[in-house]
Amino acid sequence: MHTHTHARYIHAFGPAVLTRFYDPLVRLLLREDAFRSQLVAHLQLAPGQKVLDVGCGTGTLALLAQQRHPGVEVHAIDGDGEVLALAREKAARAGAGVRFERAMAWELPYPDGTFDRVASSLMFHHLAADDKRRTAEEILRVLRPGGALLLADFGSPRSPPGRAIAGALRWFERLAHRRDDDLVHRFDDNLADRLPAVLTGAGFSEVAEIDRFGTAILPIAMVRGHKRRDDPEA
Repeated sequence: MHTHTHARYIHAFGPAVLTRFYDPLVRLLLREDAFRSQLVAHLQLAPGQKVLDVGCGTGTLALLAQQRHPGVEVHAIDGDGEVLALAREKAARAGAGVRFERAMAWELPYPDGTFDRVASSLMFHHLAADDKRRTAEEILRVLRPGGALLLADFGSPRSPPGRAIAGALRWFERLAHRRDDDLVHRFDDNLADRLPAVLTGAGFSEVAEIDRFGTAILPIAMVRGHKRRDDPEA
C-alpha cells in the first residue's frame, strides 16, 4: 500500500540552481568511481534480475550497474525532473537501457515484489525521520521474497575532522530549515548510525552494516537488509 507525506522536496544540493554542479562535486568530494564500484559489487547482481535505484540523481549508479551487468534490467527513480533529464542524457550517450521514472521514494510506482535488488545511495539523509521509515517500507514492499536492499549513506564520523564537519552540517541544517524541525534533524539518524535500526523497524531482516567507505567529508556506511522469504505480504 502506498503511503503519503507532506514533506517538502529537497534537491540534492539544496537550491535547484546547483544541480548542474552535482556530478563534479560528488566526484571531487566522495571518490565517486571507487564508491559506486564498491556499491555495485555489494549488490551481487546476476543475469535476469531486476534492480531499482531509489533516488538515482544523475543516474551514475544505475548506468554503472547496467554496464557491469548487461543481463540485468535496471530501473531508477528520482523526484527531481531536472536531475532526471541529466540522467537520461547520460544514458543516451552511453547507449544504456536504464528505465528512468519520476517518483518519490515513499510512493514507488511498482507492484509488490517487483525487484530482486534495490539500491539507494546518498538519498536517505535528505528525508525526515517519518519519511525514512515510509521509504524503507515502500522498498520492502517492491522487493521480492529473499530480495535485498543495499543502502549507502553518510555515517557517524570517527575522527576529529569528521566530527567538526558533522557539527557544521548540523549548523547548516538549522540555518536552512529553522522553520521545519523535521528537516533540521534529518541528518540525526545518519550521524548516530541509526540507519540499520530504521531498516529493522520497517520489517527488513538480517540487517547489518557490511562496509564503510572513507571520503573527504563524512564516511559512507553501506547497510544491507533482506526481505524474508516467507514474508506474509509477498
